[in-house]
Amino acid sequence: MAYLQTQNLSVGYTERPLIRDICLSVERGQILTLIGPNGAGKSTILKTLTRQLQKLGGVITLDGQDLHRLPPQSLARQLSVVLTGRIHPELMTCQEVVATGRYPYTGLMGRLTESDRCIVRDALEQVHGLELASRQFDTLSDGQRQRVLLARALCQQPQVMVLDEPTAYLDIRYKIELLNLLRQLARERGIAVVMSLHEIDLAAKVSDTLVCVKGETIERLGTPEEILTGDAVGALYDISRGSYDLLMGSVELEKPSGEAKIFVVGGAGYGIPCYRVLQKHGVAFSAGILMENDLEVEVAKALTQPQNLILSPAFEPISRESYQAAASLVSRSEGIIDAGTPVGSWNRCNQELLALAVAKKIPVFAGWRQWMYSGLKNIVK
Repeated sequence: MAYLQTQNLSVGYTERPLIRDICLSVERGQILTLIGPNGAGKSTILKTLTRQLQKLGGVITLDGQDLHRLPPQSLARQLSVVLTGRIHPELMTCQEVVATGRYPYTGLMGRLTESDRCIVRDALEQVHGLELASRQFDTLSDGQRQRVLLARALCQQPQVMVLDEPTAYLDIRYKIELLNLLRQLARERGIAVVMSLHEIDLAAKVSDTLVCVKGETIERLGTPEEILTGDAVGALYDISRGSYDLLMGSVELEKPSGEAKIFVVGGAGYGIPCYRVLQKHGVAFSAGILMENDLEVEVAKALTQPQNLILSPAFEPISRESYQAAASLVSRSEGIIDAGTPVGSWNRCNQELLALAVAKKIPVFAGWRQWMYSGLKNIVK
């Protein structure tokens, strides 16, 4: 059963709806993530869910109760918030900042019990922030502040956590640890998590439900497997130069233009670094011969022109037709990069391509490093 739910919610500023008819629901133990371009309204939705902005229409319920009718203290015991807005506590240590998360449970004097102090310590420990406890909050880096604010939210022992870009400012280690922690909190404590993320690959891995925010309505809503298909990411973010690879979870920049000068003999992922180095230097290239199910096919498609990519049916030896097409491209190339892919019975034709290049006195480079040191100067001269 949904713990947090919206029905025909409208959000915006100064009585002007930015997004209408928002119908979302998240159960305890689940993670719902908003994705979409900057300025689409993700933060506006989250601020409305946490009563920092007045709703412009519709209903928000929390455990079946109208969220806007809940007393502040009751709401704070059920819902905690980590937003991107900077806070500026004066002369407060990190432990004191985290301890403010216990105020919904303290009396009028705001005194902490020994149990409260244990909860504060446990929250700091969960975000790997115990070493920060005695430090002044305003001396921390952005990433350290984010961890302390998450600990403060944990101190409230909420049923729902709302987080706006919680991975902002964090390095890759702490991004992984934070998202693992949110997944653990959802699974083990039954917390419902609602957040926004820019990292599509991470959102797909951690979320039960994705919400695509774009335009005046919610564009799409469903599981990552339902949402992240085909050109969904490109359409959501209006990507016209470059691409997003759903399988690899990677962004590829715009493919080089012009006539292909280099042929990459790759496969099994070995060609990927070569493709990206060539793209970085603006050198158009051909690639092959790759099996249609090869790990690197999608990257090759993103970074080279269709006519310059030679594919062969999967689970079969490379056909002579594919070899002849690749041989034609090799013969017109100014250099060949041998990506180092192991050769077996199915891709033995790739050895023939290298032999053809040698016979035609076309330079063959052992990997992208050798090409950079020996071949790049001939391309850019």
